[in-house]
Amino acid sequence: MLLRTAVLLFLTTGFLPLAAFAETLSPQIHTVEMLNRDDSGPMPFAPGYLVIQPGDTVKFLATHAGHNAATIEGMIPEGGEAFIGNINQEIEVTFDQEGIWGIKCSPHYTMGMVMLIQVGDTPASADDLPGDLPPAARQRFLDILSANG
Repeated sequence: MLLRTAVLLFLTTGFLPLAAFAETLSPQIHTVEMLNRDDSGPMPFAPGYLVIQPGDTVKFLATHAGHNAATIEGMIPEGGEAFIGNINQEIEVTFDQEGIWGIKCSPHYTMGMVMLIQVGDTPASADDLPGDLPPAARQRFLDILSANG
């Protein structure tokens, strides 16, 4: 009876660490909202900084009207593919290439509607920012880095 209880206990709880480990290896889906305003100010992505693993998918939700998600030229890791979503539409993007991805809302880019996605283990830094960013976008990136550094 004791052996049977021990085996049953192992079978019901012994595989939990394995299940948790397997979940961390399987691709995840992350959600980013495109908003008109939040606590960080006008025209944010929420969150503004997202850490994911290669193979994970990000679902960009047009929570408020008038927004899209698109890559920023010069802020795509080598081997990565640019994308651009339609205004007012959800888009799902799978990120296979490690590195730092700069994302913008095309109509509100000059107003600073940008975010960073870190794919893999190397965090973003100010060195990842190109020199030709609109001033409001540069400031939003610096604020994001400061809050997440």
